[in-house]
Amino acid sequence: MTTYRAYIVGAHSRSIGVVNLDCADDDQAVTSASRLVESHDVELWQLDRPIARFDAASKQVFRK
Repeated sequence: MTTYRAYIVGAHSRSIGVVNLDCADDDQAVTSASRLVESHDVELWQLDRPIARFDAASKQVFRK
């Protein structure tokens, strides 16, 4: 399992929280992080590698 971090993004693109995710691969991490999207955007990272950004307003996922 690989550790990923899902950052909850608030106003001015500042992190307001973080959730650690243990997932087998990037696809599983994207699926898990998508469940965290509500009223705030979410950025998914694996160490210093950006994986995806989830836009709460449009419900779109932007893979990096």
